[in-house]
Amino acid sequence: MSRILVPSALTASILSASFAYADTTVLNANTAATLPVIVVTASKTPKAIDQVPARISVIDEQTIQQSAVTDLPHLLQREAALNIVQLGSYGQQTSIFTRGTNSNHTLVLKDGMRSNTATSSAANINLFDLTGVSRIEVLKGPASVQYGSDAIGGVIQLISEAPKTQKLFTTLEGGELDTYKAIVGADLVQNDAYMQIRGQRLETDGSAVTNTPGAKDAGYDQTGYSVKGGIENALYAVSAQLEENQGNVEYNPFLTGNQDFSNRLLNLKGSYNINSDIKANARFSEYKDELDQTNSNDYAHTKHRETDLNLAWNFVQGQNVLLGATHRQTDADYLTEASWGDTRYNEKLKTTGYYLQHQYQANGVSTQAGIRVEDDDKYGTHTVGQLAGRIQIAPLTSVYANIGTAFHAPDANQLYGGSSANPDLTPEESISYELGIDQNLVYGLSTYASVYQTRVKDLIGYNSSFKLENIQKAKLTGGEVGLNWAQDGWFSKLEYAYVQPKNETTNKELTRRPRQTATLTSGWDNSVYGVSASLVAKSRAKDYSPQNPTPGFVTANLNAFYQYNPNVRVFANIQNIGDKTYKTALYNTSATGAEYYIAAPRLATAGITLSY
Repeated sequence: MSRILVPSALTASILSASFAYADTTVLNANTAATLPVIVVTASKTPKAIDQVPARISVIDEQTIQQSAVTDLPHLLQREAALNIVQLGSYGQQTSIFTRGTNSNHTLVLKDGMRSNTATSSAANINLFDLTGVSRIEVLKGPASVQYGSDAIGGVIQLISEAPKTQKLFTTLEGGELDTYKAIVGADLVQNDAYMQIRGQRLETDGSAVTNTPGAKDAGYDQTGYSVKGGIENALYAVSAQLEENQGNVEYNPFLTGNQDFSNRLLNLKGSYNINSDIKANARFSEYKDELDQTNSNDYAHTKHRETDLNLAWNFVQGQNVLLGATHRQTDADYLTEASWGDTRYNEKLKTTGYYLQHQYQANGVSTQAGIRVEDDDKYGTHTVGQLAGRIQIAPLTSVYANIGTAFHAPDANQLYGGSSANPDLTPEESISYELGIDQNLVYGLSTYASVYQTRVKDLIGYNSSFKLENIQKAKLTGGEVGLNWAQDGWFSKLEYAYVQPKNETTNKELTRRPRQTATLTSGWDNSVYGVSASLVAKSRAKDYSPQNPTPGFVTANLNAFYQYNPNVRVFANIQNIGDKTYKTALYNTSATGAEYYIAAPRLATAGITLSY
C-alpha cells in the first residue's frame, strides 16, 4: 500500500477545493463579523492570536458544548498537526503525537497546571472531563521557556474562564451503546465576584477494544464536580478552583483488566496591579492523578505541587518583560507485580525553573524572546531559549519565524522502574525551526501555511544490555496548510498536515505517526438553528511490526441543534457516521494474523439543555 492518504479519491476532492487555513478569528453567526481571539498559552500572557509568532489554534466553547458526551481525544482529532492514538473507545489509553514528536513530548495544562503524570510524562486525557472547560488552546512547537519539561512538540491547555452572567442549567444527553451524560450547573455573578459550580455523570457500555474474536465491550463510567470562585476587578484578582473526576474503566479484549481512576486539581491564583505598568501574578496548584487496578495490587499515583510567581512589566510603550520562577515537587508512587519480580518505588522529584521573556509589539512587528534555566535535583542545571517574530508585510499578510530549544526530563519509570531503569539519565533535548505565513483574502476567506523541522538528541532508548540510556536522536520535518471561510452564518475549515518522522539512530520511520492528515469541518449556524459536519482522514502509519502497519482511515461526525427559546436547546450528534470500527494501532501478532485496537462504532445521541 503506497503511503498516500486513504481514501485518495475523497482526499483529492477535498484538497482540490482549497489548500490553507488560518485559525486567527472567531465568527459571530448573527453579524458575520470577526473578532480577534485572545490566547495565553504561547507566552503566559494575553495576546491576540494573529500577533503570536507561532502556530496556535483554539477549540471554542461552542464546539466543546456541541455534545456533552464527546471526550477530549475526539475533539483533538480535528487538529491535523496532532495524531491522537486511542486504544479503543471511552476511557482507553490515549497518546498524543504532536508534529511527529514522542507521546511524552506534548505538555497538557489545566488552567496553567501540568497534568502529565510522573510515571510516563504523558497525560491521561482519556480520563478528563470537559464540563467546565471554556476553550482549548493548541500550541504547536516548543514552549519549554514558558513551561519547562515535556513541551517539545507543543502544549495543549484546557481553560475554564470566569462566568460573565447569571445562569442555572441542566443538560441531558443519551443514545447508542447505552451512553448517557447528565450535567447540572450554576453561574453566580455579583458585581466583581463570581462562583461557578458543575456536577456531572457519564456512563457507557462502550465497545470492543480490539478486533480479537470474542472480545467483549469495555464499559466506562465517571462522576465529577468542579467549583470555582473569585473576585476580579481593575486592581486585583483572586480565585480558588477545585475539580475532581473519578470512575472506572474496563480494558483489554476479554476484560481481565479493570481500573479505578481519579484526577483532582486544586488551583489558587492571584494578581495585583502594582501600577499601570507592573502586574504581579501568583499561582499555587496541586494536581493528583491516580490509577488503581481492581484485580491486582498494581497502581500508579502522581501528585504535583507547583508554585509560580512572575512579574509583568510594560517598561516602555510596545515592550514588556515577564520575569518569574516556578517550583514543583512531584511525588511518584508506583507498583507493578509480576512473576519475574515486582517493580516498586516511591520517589520525590524537585525542580525549579527561572524564566525571563521579552515581547515587543509596534508598527506591524511582534517579537518574543526568552530564556529559562531549570535547576533540577536529579540532573542539575539545564538552559533553553526561544527567539520568534511576526511581521505584517502587507495589510492582509503576515509572516513569522520561530526558533526554540526545549527538553523532556526523564520520568520516574525511566529513572527507577525496574532493572532497565537508569537514575543517571539526562534530559532529551530538541531544537525547532519554523516559518509561516498568514493571509486574509476576500469574502471571508483566510489561509495559512507553515513549515518546520525539529531535531531531538539524547533520546532515551535501550542499549544492547536492555538498559535505558541517552543514545538516540530523531528528525521531524513537516508542515501544515489550511483554509478558513466564514460568511453569513456559513463556515468551513480545512487543514492538511504532513510529517516525516525519522529515527536518525536506526534510520527508520517512527511508529504511529501517519505522514498525512486532512481534516474538514463545515456547517451553518444562525444562533437558532445549526448543523455541522467534521471529517478526519489519515494515511497509514508504521507500527511495531513492520509487516503490519496501521491502515489509513476516514471518519466523519455530524452535529445539529435548535435553540427553541432562550431557555431550551435541543441537539443531536452522530460520531463515526459510517459505523466503521477503523483500526487505531497494532495490538498483537500471532500465527493466526494481526490483531488491532479499534475505534468505537457509530454513536448517535440526542439531548436537551434547560437554562434559567
